[in-house]
Amino acid sequence: MKRFLLATVGLVALGMAAPASAADLAARPPPMVGAIYDWSGFYIGANGGWGSSRNCWNDATDGAGFFVGAEGCHDATGGVAGGQIGYRWQNAGWVFGVEAQGDWADLRGSNASLAFIGQTNRSKVDAFGLFTGQVGYNWNNALLYVKGGAAITDSRFTTFDTATGIVTSSTGDNTRWGGTVGVGLEYGFAPNWSVGVEYDHLFMQDKTLAFTTPGGVLFQTDRIRQDVDLVTVRVNYRFGGPVICRY
Repeated sequence: MKRFLLATVGLVALGMAAPASAADLAARPPPMVGAIYDWSGFYIGANGGWGSSRNCWNDATDGAGFFVGAEGCHDATGGVAGGQIGYRWQNAGWVFGVEAQGDWADLRGSNASLAFIGQTNRSKVDAFGLFTGQVGYNWNNALLYVKGGAAITDSRFTTFDTATGIVTSSTGDNTRWGGTVGVGLEYGFAPNWSVGVEYDHLFMQDKTLAFTTPGGVLFQTDRIRQDVDLVTVRVNYRFGGPVICRY
């Protein structure tokens, strides 16, 4: 009987201890929550950086229409600053978009003419615009993309006397259309803010331009080839939804 009582007490004590031990166990932690950066939506931003325009003056003719020859090339370099607006939509890891960008520019350069002794040729790019489509792939809040489309530049080409610095002729403001390709890397540092760096190359091709004296008399014509390289830092604000949470 004594052994039976001791065994019964032991079983009761064990049964009471089991729930207490279970209660003492730490509760399971909630499942981890991962944040997905959403690149979809309209955005607007600002950019600034550096540009270089390669300008080659060729097939020059003088005021009488006589062929003279190639006049040489030079790089017009300087700063650029402007803004962009666009829209992106995300499908799984892929991001597609369209964008319009406009920048003021101060790209200047010159070289001594190889055809007209004593003359210096000068190129200046005042502004440019890009109208592009984008395709990219994102790693959450990091986006790598390529872009391509149309480009436009606003330039002025001038000749002046090397010895005196007096302007001898000018094309006035010249607008030129071409194409562009580029690549960029962007990082979302806040739910609606991102910062990035971008490289663009503009293919502006050849265009024949007439140079006139300050009095309006034809001075010469040149077929000028223009290409532009741009490196810019960009900051964008996106008017999209919040970061999506995933369990």
